[in-house]
Amino acid sequence: MPDPFTRFAHWLSAAEASEPNDPNAFALATATPDGRPAVRVVLLKFWDARGFVFYTNLDSRKGRELAANPFVHLDFHWKTQRRQVRIDGRAEPVPDTEADAYFASRPRDSQLGAWASAQSRPLPDRATFDAGLAELRDRFEGRDVPRPPRWSGWRVVPNAIEFWQDRDNRLHERELFSRTDDGWETGLLYP
Repeated sequence: MPDPFTRFAHWLSAAEASEPNDPNAFALATATPDGRPAVRVVLLKFWDARGFVFYTNLDSRKGRELAANPFVHLDFHWKTQRRQVRIDGRAEPVPDTEADAYFASRPRDSQLGAWASAQSRPLPDRATFDAGLAELRDRFEGRDVPRPPRWSGWRVVPNAIEFWQDRDNRLHERELFSRTDDGWETGLLYP
């Protein structure tokens, strides 16, 4: 039976060996309920056969869009590998236990930043953010930083995964894995 996750593991491993920065970065496309799209780059923090996980502020633009319209598209592009993986799926919140465990593994300043940032909201000046961060450093001095209630993760459960390999003269190789009731089926796409 075809398995897109084995291929993804190989391709991500190759990218980790050659990409100079953030081989786990991908473009995340979301849309508002009325179809207005937005794309931004986020980092893959975990993946397995259940899906692809990233974390964010739930009150951010992407968090609000995901809550209103869970259909998303991910695009990993590894320039040095001349490869791309496109994933079409549905985002679902990760359980609190997973979000808590990942949050606890983050550097302390990243944890404090999650508290200090009203992500995607207007910021009058950098000094306002820096002052809020300093206040939080004092507030949590000598103790663990808990996960903010507005910060969590999303798991993208794929229904289609396309593997794109660049070829000379734009004669690319494309293979599409599509989820079925029994697993995955695969087929080729024209370049």
